[in-house]
Order: sequence, then structure tokens, then C-alpha cells
Amino acid sequence: MKSYKEQHKPASEFETRSDYLDHELQIMKPKRYRLNLPGRDFRFEFEDLVPALAGTLGIIAMYSSVMMAWAKGLTEAWDHVTLGKEFAIEVSRVEMLIPALLFVVLASGFINPRANLAGNHGPMIPLIASIALAGAHPLALAILIGILGLLLSIFKGGSRLVNLTSKGVAGGLLIFLGFTGALSQIQTMQTWGMGLESSTVQAGSMGFLGLVILAVTVILYSYLARIDKRWLAIPACAITALIIALIGGASFDLQFTTQMGLPNLNPVHWWGSTEEGWMLGLPNAQHFIASLPFAILAVAMWSPDFLGHRIFQEMNYPKKTEKVLMDVDDTMTMCSIRQMVGTAVGGGNITSSWGTYMIPAAIAKRPIPGGAILLGLMVMAVAVLGSPMDVAVWPPVRCIALLVGVFLPMIEAGVQMVKRSACAQAAGICVFTAMVTNPVLAWALAMFLDNNGLIGDKDRAKSLSIVDKLVIPLSILIVCISAILTVGMLKGTYGIQALL
Repeated sequence: MKSYKEQHKPASEFETRSDYLDHELQIMKPKRYRLNLPGRDFRFEFEDLVPALAGTLGIIAMYSSVMMAWAKGLTEAWDHVTLGKEFAIEVSRVEMLIPALLFVVLASGFINPRANLAGNHGPMIPLIASIALAGAHPLALAILIGILGLLLSIFKGGSRLVNLTSKGVAGGLLIFLGFTGALSQIQTMQTWGMGLESSTVQAGSMGFLGLVILAVTVILYSYLARIDKRWLAIPACAITALIIALIGGASFDLQFTTQMGLPNLNPVHWWGSTEEGWMLGLPNAQHFIASLPFAILAVAMWSPDFLGHRIFQEMNYPKKTEKVLMDVDDTMTMCSIRQMVGTAVGGGNITSSWGTYMIPAAIAKRPIPGGAILLGLMVMAVAVLGSPMDVAVWPPVRCIALLVGVFLPMIEAGVQMVKRSACAQAAGICVFTAMVTNPVLAWALAMFLDNNGLIGDKDRAKSLSIVDKLVIPLSILIVCISAILTVGMLKGTYGIQALL
């Protein structure tokens, strides 16, 4: 069988650029866990810049948003903790250096191009405040996610979790998290606009600016969706929001304080002291118990997320390109290891398959490795430069990037999943339970009821084994309820005291 290098032809021999890109995908034979080299196994094309740029802008906004959410939540939950913007930026820079080098450039670029990049778990962002208030610890959460993810990847459990979580339950969960996150970002934008104040501008007099940015974002996002260019939403809408904010007179609110250079890459600085870094110390048994239900939920939501990205490739790639499609279990392995390593060195990201890279890469008809290498180098460059991080955490940029890159797509995907009345019933129960308790318990309870035909599609239960109907869902439900009661997650809402 001829190698990629032997079958490669210059673009000039094809009638169209699209034909050339199709041919490149069809002749590639990426090696799993072996060295893949540019020229021999893949090539760089200018189309690789599209997903690399989109992924870079998306991950800067999302990493900073995750760390800002951790900073706010932990400051409220822990009496001795005071974390702010400077902390969030520095930890984000740590995440953008070591994991980017190890798991983007080296892992997905050279070692296993079948594994999609380990990026950000967007659906978990609106849950971070709840995670912090529940008494969880970022490092404990990372270790649990990594262990559960590795177990699933080893035993090929990704597809099984997809079968256990029906479209109705998954759709309800996405709708709830999407609306919760979207409302949070809209409120942040409104608060930011009303709070703008300088020597020449009275506080509250520029409240309209947030509304203008949101209105333009909706119009631009709708137009991009109309012309099938939604993969441009993050860079286009974030840059537009930045321009409108500057033209509207909010430039005095944008302050560049992050200096060029490297952040502190010593893990002891972040986890070994209670006076600097996270100020949390190392996790104890109660932290692991509090983190467990969220770790289960995060890993459970990996499978549909991963498969969704793979399906996006299948929709845009030509036939006979199975060898370049992302492997779900390999991606889960990389995400699990990256989760533990990235947090151990001082980070706090909750990782998943990198959608803001994969979606534009699939549309541009490009395989994983070339764009992954470019993306990793871009992300590392931004982390060293420093000042782009200040722009990324500025509310007009950060909130809009999250709205169009995470929460609006979550709502849309959720609505798409509940077209049938049976799915809508399961989704409704999931949303209601999430409102009454929390999304973790809502997912576990709705999955158990749905798999046993008590809600949703009654015929679904007939196709599932006893293990899938009772053993696994009931075990997960018991674990979630036990963990929630143990840490007192319902104390603030219903006054139920923690068992510990």
C-alpha cells in the first residue's frame, strides 16, 4: 500500500481547491501513538490557519472564563480565599503553556493525530460556581475526572454512556445549562455597562452600551448561521464586541496589566501554600466526595460531545476518509491525562474535546495535526505576550465569546434533540429537576427514569439490558445523592445539613 508521501499530488493538478483538500484527506494514514512527521504523514496548508485562529480566540476566552468563575466561586465559598482577575489570568497562562505543548502540539500534532485536541468543557462553565459552593476542590475534581475518563477509555465505555443518556435527557441538560449560562453572561454585560465610570463619564450613563453589543451580536450570529459560517462566530462576534465597546467610549475600562513573560510554572507555588496561588492547599477526603458528582457529570457529557465533533467531520469530509476521523476513545484518553497534568501544574481548566477547533477544521476540510501544531504555537505565544489575556477577560470580549461559542450552541443543540414529544417529556423533567435541585442530580434521576420507561420513550427500555436499565443508572443515582447529601449541597436551598 502506497504511503501518504507517495500518493500526494500538488494542488495544481486538481480542478478546484476543494478537490485537492478532499484528496489529501483520502490519502492520509495517521499513525496512532507513533511519530507522525510533516511532509511524510501530513502537510501544512493555509486552510489550517482558520481552525487554529478560531481555536486560539475561543480557548483564551474560555480558559479565562473558567478561571474567573473559579476565582469568584471559591472566594464566596472559602473564608480565607480572595482570588481576582490577576490570579485568573496567571493560571490561564499556565494552562496555555504546559498542556498546549504536551497535549496539543506533541500529542495531537505528532503522536496521535486521531485524537482531537483536549480543550475546554463548555457545558461545565455555568456549573463552576455550584462546584465551588458545594465544597469541591479543583485538584480533586481534576483527579477524579482523569481517573473516570481513563477507565471509560480503557473499557470503551464512551459509546455506552451515549446509549444510557437519551437525547431527551441530554437535550434537557443542554437547554438548562445553556439558558443558565446565557442569562449569567447577559447579566454580566448589563452590570458592566451600568458600572462604567470615569472622570468624564457618570456611572450608569453608558448602560446602553451593553445592550447595543448584545443586539449586534444576535444579528451577526444569526447572519453567520444563515450563511453556514457559524464556525466564525467566536472571532467575528468577539472582535465586533471589542470594536463597539472601544468606539462607544469604554476604552478607559480596558487596562493592560499583564506583563510579557512566563507565569510561575512551579506547581508548589500554586498548590503548596495557603498564602499564595490557589490558597486552598491540597485536597482532602471531603473535597473528593464533594467533587465526585460533578466529575461523573463531566465525564458522562464527554461522549455525546466527542461523537458530535466526529459527526461534524463525517458531514463535511468526503468518502473514504475513515482513517482521519477522530477516535472517541483516544480523545478521551488524551483529555483524561491532560486534565490531571494540567491541573497538577497549577491549572484549573475542565477539559473536553476542542470544539472551537474541530468544527472550523471540519468545515475547512482539514485533518487534525497541521492545525493542532499551529494552534498550540499560537496559544503559547499569546500566553507569553501577556497583554492579549487582558483583552480576553474584558467583559465585552469574554461574555460575547461565551455566548456565541458555548451557551447559544448549547441551547440550539438541546432544542434539536427534543423534537419528538417523548424526548420533550424527558427534557422537561430534567430541566424541572435541575431547577429544583441541581443539574447533577437532574441528569442522574432523569437518566434512571428514562432508561426504565417511566418518562420519555417507553420503547427505549425494551432495547436496554438490565445492567443499562438498572445497575448503572441506579448506581450513579445513589452515588450522586450520597455525595450531594454528604457535602450539604442542598443546605442553602432547603436547609438540609451536610452529613460530614
